[in-house]
Amino acid sequence: MKLHLGGFHDCTAPSSDKIFIKATGGGAYKFADLFKEKLSVSLDKEDEMECLVTGANFLLKAVHQEAFTYLDGQKEFAQIDPNDLYPYLLVNIGSGVSMIKVDGDGKFERVSGTSLGGGTFWGLGRLLTKCKNFDELLELSHQGNNRVIDMLVGDIYGGTDYAKIGLSATTIASSFGKAISDNKELVDYKPEDISRSLLRMISNNIGQISYLNALRFGLKRIFFAGFFIRGHAYTMDTISVAVNFWSKGEAEAMFLRHEGFLGALGAFMSYEKQCLDGLTVNKIPQRFPISVSSAGNKIYCSMNGKSNGNESIECTVYGT
Repeated sequence: MKLHLGGFHDCTAPSSDKIFIKATGGGAYKFADLFKEKLSVSLDKEDEMECLVTGANFLLKAVHQEAFTYLDGQKEFAQIDPNDLYPYLLVNIGSGVSMIKVDGDGKFERVSGTSLGGGTFWGLGRLLTKCKNFDELLELSHQGNNRVIDMLVGDIYGGTDYAKIGLSATTIASSFGKAISDNKELVDYKPEDISRSLLRMISNNIGQISYLNALRFGLKRIFFAGFFIRGHAYTMDTISVAVNFWSKGEAEAMFLRHEGFLGALGAFMSYEKQCLDGLTVNKIPQRFPISVSSAGNKIYCSMNGKSNGNESIECTVYGT
């Protein structure tokens, strides 16, 4: 359940005792009563899709080396021209997956999606491996070998490629396919192999569907984000391989360094729709500085200096 937050005192509130927190995602609705009961805080809900797009647009325009590609273990930062950013496909991978065609600031459409996302990985993984949390399951996949469980093209064709249609012997023909013919029970498979196969299955599926939607709308640029990715090398590599394979090298997957914070950033940027008179910004730069200022009905943020890929930014806004 997603809940992205950014706090402030409502500038229209009669007293500073009335506290609102910007929130987006399903959690903004699910936990609204809990916040009010336990903390006396009201959640000011913002549209999730709008916040995702606003956050992505801001990062891609304002943050140096925000986007990068990852293929065969090689990470390369992409040069993004803010004047030539649109259109693009934003693939946000949370519990499920949303695929959003972005044509400009405030111009977007959710064109597709799939229910097979991070929630599927975690749900099936919890049932099959007994892992207690998402990070444990993701870490377990580092140690696994999906070929123990996945049926490959080579398993079907005697160890050889199916060259006529461009399938190598190592291409996955059927995820979990070997479990059909193996005379084994669940306890006979290693949890790490199950986790690896599951991660590969879901990442491959997301990569393929994403490219097909990009092809549908003539989009060459695909950005993947969401807390499912977590900067996990194998996940990014699998998605990249899927996009590269199905596009025959004509399209590439790109990822965002601040992938898990699009909604929170979008909610924060929604301040520009609010009355900002009487608001002060408390900025806490970490690792490198960011300058934030307000004027009229706008909030302006700019990055000072170059980043190293590991920085985080925390901003809070208070009413006076």
